[in-house]
Amino acid sequence: MDLTYRRCTLEDLDVLTETRIEVLRAANLLSDDVDMEEVRGQSRIYYEKALQDGTHVAYLVYDGDSFVGAGGVSFYQVMPTYHDPSGRKAYIMNMYTKPAYRRRGIALKTLGLLVEECRKAGITAITLEATDAGRPLYEKYGFVPMEHEMELPEGMQKEARQ
Repeated sequence: MDLTYRRCTLEDLDVLTETRIEVLRAANLLSDDVDMEEVRGQSRIYYEKALQDGTHVAYLVYDGDSFVGAGGVSFYQVMPTYHDPSGRKAYIMNMYTKPAYRRRGIALKTLGLLVEECRKAGITAITLEATDAGRPLYEKYGFVPMEHEMELPEGMQKEARQ
């Protein structure tokens, strides 16, 4: 293996957008016939803006010229709290390693690069959503389940207002 971990720039928009679609297909078990054009377009718009304004950092992993993995982190602001006076938070997402490359430390190294980006930005509140397959990696790194967050699913939003 000749692995290269590369921090994305605007020059990577096409590759980054296509890897996002690949990640979403894999994570959601979507076949190639599922239409992802809207997601593809919106992802490209997101990446273009967020890479420019620094609210997203992404890494692509290559073995030679072949894409083998990815990971990203989005930075966002909430109201300051006693426990987090800055209100600056980070959300790790788009973690993916091609099946043939799994269990070789690629995701762990990518995660380390993303956490380091958070540290450089002065952000200590880092969250992520874990799949069953990814959970052991995140636990090994030190992530713990959250106990106090809740979500109102999209379908329930309208019903809750009535």
